[in-house]
Amino acid sequence: MKRSTGKAFTCAFWLCVLISGLLFFQGSGADVKAGTDEVYKNIEVFAEVLRQIEENYVEPQDSQELIYGAIKGMVESLDPHSAFMTKQEHKDLMIETKGSFSGVGIEITTRDNLITVVSPIEGTPAYKAGIKAGDQIIKINDEPTNDMNLSDAVKRIRGPQGSEVKLTVRREGSDKPLDFTITRDVIPLRSVRHHQLTPEVGYVRISNFQSKTERDLKSALRTLEEGEIKGLILDLRNNPGGLLDQAIKVSDLFLDEGLIVSTKGRDSSQNMEISAQKSDRPRSYPMIVLVNEGSASASEIVAGALQDNKRALILGTKTFGKGSVQTILPLSDGSGLRLTTARYYTPSGNSIQLEGIIPDIELAFVPPRENGEDTRPHFLREKDLKGHMDNDKHPEEQAPEGEEGEAEGVDERAEELLERDNQVRHALQLLQTWNIFSQIKAAP
Repeated sequence: MKRSTGKAFTCAFWLCVLISGLLFFQGSGADVKAGTDEVYKNIEVFAEVLRQIEENYVEPQDSQELIYGAIKGMVESLDPHSAFMTKQEHKDLMIETKGSFSGVGIEITTRDNLITVVSPIEGTPAYKAGIKAGDQIIKINDEPTNDMNLSDAVKRIRGPQGSEVKLTVRREGSDKPLDFTITRDVIPLRSVRHHQLTPEVGYVRISNFQSKTERDLKSALRTLEEGEIKGLILDLRNNPGGLLDQAIKVSDLFLDEGLIVSTKGRDSSQNMEISAQKSDRPRSYPMIVLVNEGSASASEIVAGALQDNKRALILGTKTFGKGSVQTILPLSDGSGLRLTTARYYTPSGNSIQLEGIIPDIELAFVPPRENGEDTRPHFLREKDLKGHMDNDKHPEEQAPEGEEGEAEGVDERAEELLERDNQVRHALQLLQTWNIFSQIKAAP
């Protein structure tokens, strides 16, 4: 593992799978440390078994498939995040880190041993077809998924642009399974979105950490900061992670000093401490970071760095707890090895492996009602009373009917977000209260 700059690693990530982790790239996989004589004896046994299968098995077998199968089994026995990749899988990984892939546009995970949709990506074929968060995928092209792992499900759902895939889902509230035939397309992965929640509070969502995340975040912040915002909500919910260097750079945008992350591995070359550098554009406004069980890996690095440096308040539910680093090792035939090589630690020295980031304010997400009804209580106000007096402001100073409380610069999507998302609403209220309390003077 090598540093490419004073605080950046070259790395990559396996996209759209919630268990994805921090990845480093290394230039060559040719150097192998020799083990003991016992290791070579076991290799001889492996070669012996391979020869017996090739000569005596009832049907001819492809030797490369046998060897690849053996390697996959060996690597998968290490931990859930280490994996052997074929040449094509390795190539696909390289493409995905650039920000696009061919598929239907859903983020999936395993929940209760079922392949479950975390969310459809807005504007993609799956989104347009009507796939919803929480849908349980019980069949892919009529093949049951009950014995299918997450990686196999991803492979079957993805495919060439223009081809079709049939997904059979079980949805809460539906009496029978629903079938969706979806045409695959190139899915551009936009990792950063932003909204102006109020004239003084901005909102930024990072859905994953890919090669352009820092650049796109800078652009979003420039837009929001034109209005001199006094608070920011950074949404990392359901962000499975990604490129370590991007997590470091994102953290550094909000920190002028202090440790961001440290890594410790078996080899001393894996031991590093990455600190923040003073920013050209200081950002002193208060921040709230939203996290949940789907916030993993690189997301946890950002949340942990901002929390431990007292830069932001963390709100939501406990994160995934992915505290290991994977190094991508290219192999001589074009295949690749994703190998867990280090653990990472938050600035306070805590490993979040299995523990996760614990929010400062724990608040579960409450999904809105499906029928879209406004369940907020309605209170009678003076303006509702018959014969009420008018305000003594001049007519041009009064808000038009039906627009009271609507802020200039607040877009419709921001209003929709506030309506359906209780965690965002609570974060906004906290930031507004924060600004109010900062103006209150202490008693003499």
